Amino acid sequence: MRENDTGSHAVLMDKVYRHQRYIYDLTRRYYLFGRDRMIRELALAPGESVVEVGCGTARNLIKIARRYPKAQLFGLDASAEMLETARRNLARAKLQHRVTLVQGYAEQLSPSLFGRLDLFDRALFPYSLSMIPDWRQALRAASDSLTPDGRLHVVDFGDLEGLGWIGAGVLRNWLGLFHVEPRTEIVRAIEHQAALAPGQRGQMVLLPGRYAFLWTAGRAGIGAIGLNYVAQQTQAGGNSSS
Repeated sequence: MRENDTGSHAVLMDKVYRHQRYIYDLTRRYYLFGRDRMIRELALAPGESVVEVGCGTARNLIKIARRYPKAQLFGLDASAEMLETARRNLARAKLQHRVTLVQGYAEQLSPSLFGRLDLFDRALFPYSLSMIPDWRQALRAASDSLTPDGRLHVVDFGDLEGLGWIGAGVLRNWLGLFHVEPRTEIVRAIEHQAALAPGQRGQMVLLPGRYAFLWTAGRAGIGAIGLNYVAQQTQAGGNSSS
């Protein structure tokens, strides 16, 4: 997603999902791989708080609520249309009392959006980071919203390099129908930082074909991706032009 203004981004998201939300979960199960693995690996302790950024239809929150019955759950989404479906799904699952939903932007994530003073223990970005206009600011906001020992969990598209140019082209064209564009700079920024500080920038797992990745990191790892990579790329650009 390449919108620059968060207001126009919300309008676009409502336009895209106004009708898609009715078949979203049925269709996305065939290409949004890794979400259930992320949920399994959360290993939440009783009472821990989780905010899902880009919660969509609440599909993941429902699974988390059932797997971790004592977790505190929160969902943020830019689309009012998607949140309408999320509330309906939560009510159908009899879990509406377990999850607090708020319309808002990832770049402005804060516990105060949910009327909270306490920071979150976990922040999840399930195939949503690549949809956010300013993903680096979203990561910084997530970092600021986490406890000192909090963890970020991301699953999203990779750079598709292992699929070959035909496979990658077909997938990109398909995703383009839904205004989705894999952001190759995300996975490359994570890999870049991991190479500089092995084991200190979180853990990343690539799915076959570099189709998608799962990344888990603490606050230090999150900040490195959002800040160090930008500075180094800017410096590299300046050196190459001199």
